Amino acid sequence: MSTSLGGKQSPGICSIDSSPFAANESPVTKERIEYLKSKPYKDVTINVMALRSAVGDCLEYHAPRWEEETGANVNVTKISIETLHQQIFADLSSGAGQYDACQTAAWFYGDFFTAPEPHIVEITPFLQDPRYPYWDPAEFLPAIKRLYTWQGKLYGVLFDADAQTLYYRKDVLQDARYQDKFKSQLGYDLPNPPKTMKEMHDVASFFTGWDWNGDGKDDWGISLHAKVNEQGFFHFLTLAAPYVISPTNKHFYFNPDDMRPLINSEGHLRALEEYVKFLAYGPKEQINWSLPEGWIPFLAGHAVMEATWGDLPTLAQDRARSTVQGRVGATIIPGTTEAFNPVSGQWNQYPLNVVGNTNGGTWHCVISRLSKKKEATYDFLAFMANRKNAFFNSTNGWTGVQPGMKYEYFPPVGTGSVVEWENQGWDKADATSFLDAYYQNLTLPEQQIYLRIPGAAEYWHELHVRVSSVLMGQTNPKAALDDLYQAWGRITERYGRDSQKKLYAELFAA
Repeated sequence: MSTSLGGKQSPGICSIDSSPFAANESPVTKERIEYLKSKPYKDVTINVMALRSAVGDCLEYHAPRWEEETGANVNVTKISIETLHQQIFADLSSGAGQYDACQTAAWFYGDFFTAPEPHIVEITPFLQDPRYPYWDPAEFLPAIKRLYTWQGKLYGVLFDADAQTLYYRKDVLQDARYQDKFKSQLGYDLPNPPKTMKEMHDVASFFTGWDWNGDGKDDWGISLHAKVNEQGFFHFLTLAAPYVISPTNKHFYFNPDDMRPLINSEGHLRALEEYVKFLAYGPKEQINWSLPEGWIPFLAGHAVMEATWGDLPTLAQDRARSTVQGRVGATIIPGTTEAFNPVSGQWNQYPLNVVGNTNGGTWHCVISRLSKKKEATYDFLAFMANRKNAFFNSTNGWTGVQPGMKYEYFPPVGTGSVVEWENQGWDKADATSFLDAYYQNLTLPEQQIYLRIPGAAEYWHELHVRVSSVLMGQTNPKAALDDLYQAWGRITERYGRDSQKKLYAELFAA
């Protein structure tokens, strides 16, 4: 996803040079070989703005090898997530052009195209030049590729591929002692794993407040990260999706006819009320936790479940940080048996309504239109996107990167091999469960469309502030969502209701 477990991280499970698939690496063209002989970017310095987090550390990690190969220099400036959007667009909008590339979140995309001329450059022409490092956008999983494109054109270079699924302790849920205790208390079999939100709540409640791991301390059912101005709002969006998205309604954010916000509908309200309950199933400190702090209880064996990004099972493979390797199950986010259609104003019943997502940053770099070193900049970004480096990134937890390419998945979905993952330190069962759930999530028929219209960062900020206020007990859920409705309406008016409506409609046509 985006955050390290504290400070700059050293390489985790394996060194990048231990890649197990020399025969299957991205091809190196003869043009590339000849091009490198001349050290084509000798004494050229490119400036990259990156997120101060794991994904920024990962970018910085690759720079020395590319510098050695090409003769160039990479200057990386890391910016906190609280101010990254502001810093990126200050550089682009002012015309300063200090940075050749920026590491962007996918929700920033709409803002790159608000000026008469796009702030960033299309990369298709670079892909056609055999002198550059090879990577193939055709390997993208479709749900991920759309986050790298705008109106059918590719602007981003492969790096991250975020989505959220539910991770759980499969050994705990299959323990006969706990199964018997759960059934005696709740009257039905312990879900393994939970398939509905009700089951998820029951499991989280059942495992909260007693010592189920036998270390003499009380444990928890779930863990969250809820610190303001981080990325906790995505957890709410993910868990709220099946209360609103359904076979009869695709719209979570706005009414497509008039861009009226839907965020205070009955479905959103019920979702927020249910989300608040999850807070009681984890440590009280989680209201102030950053993302890596929220992962620690699960990795340390003190939480049964966590709905989050793929960093969690990846970090679980590092025994220096985790006690749960080989015991991590993964599944799609649990669903609901009824969902509210905020456009028609009706609740509808379903046997099981489940919704996929691509929630998160899907952090990757784009090239500034103002850069005078576009060729060298693309070369560096493509170097990180070649198969060897991309696979290393997605299999090592300290990088913050998730798998978004077909070659990272096992047949029949992709062309990867479980041995490749095992050679990177993964438990075979953990890898299989993770990739199965991740892929299923990305291909479910019902999907929560990713919001990328102009002002998305502002919409998200207003959402996060109000959700955090509710979690802290400062505002009741209905008042918070009614206030958010007004705030979102003001943002839409400022950007132009008609233009926002048009761009919002395009999200569903992609």
